[in-house]
Amino acid sequence: MQLAVRVVAAFLGLAALSVAQAATTVLTNFTLIDGTGRAPTPGSALIVENGRISWVGTQQSLKLPSGATVVDLAGKFVTPGLIDNHVHVGLVHDLTQDINFYSRELVEQQLRIYAAYGVTAVQVLGTDTDVIFGIRADQRKAPTDMARVYTSGQGLVFKGSYGGVAGLNKPVANVAEARQAVDEQVAKGVDFIKLWVDDEFGDLPSRMPADISKAIIDQAHKHGLRAIAHIFYLQNAKTLASQGVDGFAHSVRDLPVDQALLDDMKRHDIVQMAATLSREASFTYTKLPFLDDPFFNRSITPAALATLKSPERQQKLAAGKHFAQYPGVLDTALKNTRREIEAGVRYGVGSDSGPSGRFSGHFLHWEMELMVQAGLSPLQVLTAATSTNAKLIGAKDLGTIEPGKSATLLVLDADPVADIRNTRTIHAVYVAGKPVSTIWSVCTGRAANECKGGSTGGAHGER
Repeated sequence: MQLAVRVVAAFLGLAALSVAQAATTVLTNFTLIDGTGRAPTPGSALIVENGRISWVGTQQSLKLPSGATVVDLAGKFVTPGLIDNHVHVGLVHDLTQDINFYSRELVEQQLRIYAAYGVTAVQVLGTDTDVIFGIRADQRKAPTDMARVYTSGQGLVFKGSYGGVAGLNKPVANVAEARQAVDEQVAKGVDFIKLWVDDEFGDLPSRMPADISKAIIDQAHKHGLRAIAHIFYLQNAKTLASQGVDGFAHSVRDLPVDQALLDDMKRHDIVQMAATLSREASFTYTKLPFLDDPFFNRSITPAALATLKSPERQQKLAAGKHFAQYPGVLDTALKNTRREIEAGVRYGVGSDSGPSGRFSGHFLHWEMELMVQAGLSPLQVLTAATSTNAKLIGAKDLGTIEPGKSATLLVLDADPVADIRNTRTIHAVYVAGKPVSTIWSVCTGRAANECKGGSTGGAHGER
């Protein structure tokens, strides 16, 4: 299927073109939110040379380099580019999910959508084909106009249990197969190992047994890689914690987290990689509450939007076997997120966007809003989505605004520390010092002069 999206750069006018062409650029007169957790600093400036930040400080102490292009950002707020540490890419076109859609063209299109939403790096958890390694390699050679990608290739699923994508993830049945599967992913050059421990509300006959999860974790560590687990149940989380898992890709959602798990997570620095609250929240709606918001609907086709609004779809979702359970699952996830943070567990931010019904880019902004609802301050959430996430995914040159780091930045019209929803007031996005497109024109049709948009939405998919 041929996919094409016309991207229209519509910000900063001629200044944007100058920035893209200049070796040295100076951004001035903005309020700095540097990603470290420090309070915002009004009257800031920074210098970008060859895609990296060479200096950052106050406007008063700025020494303007000769011949530099100057961009006045008076009234704006500058943060590091956002990072989503739990996504899936290449699976969905329009409102249909199918592994056969996975292509370099579709993946790169979706990575550009992430960047347009200010999400400048993503970590894909377990559902990539080997196409992803060529994309990642090319990104490492030279900066691009899309989100930087990190991947676990094909994550590990136990035979007969929940997880992965049919036709992609080969289930394992015993310890020997599990170790071999880890070795196969390591040989491909994955950034970490993903495993699923779940049974879809008991609909499937089993969950991954403890001996197999331990073998996977130990084999990942043997190769110096992290093991990140999809979990749902408290008991599985406790078992995985005792086995040395490095992070959880979701909250515990069946019961309140207990002190024993909190103590283990703190003792072994097991990270709550993502609470994926937006994922759980999306399942509670038959009609998503933001369908008329231009910030949301600019990246999907008119036909897809009409389907999302249709009574037929709403009726189908409402009739789902587990629909009545989702509000309780969300409530448990919100409460457990707050308990973990209050207990001092380390945490990141991830949306689990990309499968059907969970929309690339937009869902990270919703995730951050829900994390504030769970009890974090906007500054805590921003710090988690920038510097903490950068550390968690191994992006050493991202996440903070300081000399030596990549000039990968988000420029906002309003203060996100005052209201986390202001992350949606995107004025500009820079990737390695160059502005990237922040407005997408998506249309649909089969005529040669029409474009086809690949949205990332549809019916509820991977739980």
